[in-house]
Amino acid sequence: MSLSPTGALRHSGSLFAMALDVLRTLPRRPFQLREFIQQAWFIASVTILPTALVSIPFGAVIALQIGSLTRQLGAQSFSGAASVLAVLREASPIVTALLIAGAGGTAICADLGARKIREEIDAMQVLGIDPIHRLVVPRVLASMVVAVLLNGLVSVVGVAGGYFFNVVLQNGTPGAYLASFTTLAQLSDLWAAELKALVFGAIAAIVASYKGLTAKGGPKGVGDAVNQSVVITFMLLFVTNFVMTAVYFQVVPQKG
Repeated sequence: MSLSPTGALRHSGSLFAMALDVLRTLPRRPFQLREFIQQAWFIASVTILPTALVSIPFGAVIALQIGSLTRQLGAQSFSGAASVLAVLREASPIVTALLIAGAGGTAICADLGARKIREEIDAMQVLGIDPIHRLVVPRVLASMVVAVLLNGLVSVVGVAGGYFFNVVLQNGTPGAYLASFTTLAQLSDLWAAELKALVFGAIAAIVASYKGLTAKGGPKGVGDAVNQSVVITFMLLFVTNFVMTAVYFQVVPQKG
């Protein structure tokens, strides 16, 4: 990737243009159902186990930190609500996004990059086949669907892990932990987290597809494209998470 300001702007513009092309191509028929199912299964197979394993320490750390803080403040009855809010609003979408980008996104970028250096993409264009419609759109949709499902998995595992560490290790009260769920948490928190996961999955797949389709320089170029896609995706995810969280707090009234 060029380090000059003009090069960065050019890449940013090309990435945004590709995102618009994906959005424009979504309703085009025929829909590549077989490719979508294959990609969804592949992304799920490489991310389900790592996501579940990563979500356990996330929930544990949040529960331990919040449990210690609420005990110091004399507000142990709110430890469950605070833990659930932290896991549901922030930890679940972030963990899902990192695993989708780190596992699924790298695989997408490597696959498309290998096709690019073997000139398969050029051959498709010569035959009049749109690579965006044929290859990118199914991968973007598969990443979005899997991200939404993984977010639900992370939420369940994270909350269960937080419950275990709070009740077992910190001698919390199970009834108070469970009863405090509805004190501050609300259904809109879950929908906001699912929307975040949906957007994060789309961003990860679009960035990975863009870097894969623009890879050059042989196998080394593909490896560089994979590394760049992960870094760019992480940066965009954290910025997008901040923006969506700020908008959510402005739009949705909070319980208090």
